[in-house]
Amino acid sequence: MASTRNASTHWEGNLLQGSGTVTLESSGLGSYAVSWPARTDEAANGRTSPEELIAAAHSSCFSMAFSHALDQAGTPPTQLDTSAAVTFQPGKGITGVHLTVRGVVPGLDQDQFAAAAEDAKKNCPVSQALAGTTITLTAELA
Repeated sequence: MASTRNASTHWEGNLLQGSGTVTLESSGLGSYAVSWPARTDEAANGRTSPEELIAAAHSSCFSMAFSHALDQAGTPPTQLDTSAAVTFQPGKGITGVHLTVRGVVPGLDQDQFAAAAEDAKKNCPVSQALAGTTITLTAELA
């Protein structure tokens, strides 16, 4: 069964001085300020960016895909902590994503954990949606 989730953005002004609000409509979890400086400056100053939202989507999707794959292999994880760092270069776009996962998985050694993480990275739907982007991974057992 297909599933659709919705978000919307209201934007005012031009790119450089303007700003907007992105609303997570399906979940109703809230609305968040978004701006060009939040994408390009080191300090987000309380605003989000498309890249941060992609990082949130990727880290959660990867965690779900990895958890499922480990469970299907008979080694369910006790814990997975995943972060995603999405790099944006003005004029070039999103130039890369780096996933970092640290987990507690009884019955797996480091090599098995890293191999399973690589497989999950390839099979995560968000990774597949970002196929035109270089995605790297660091995987460590806790």
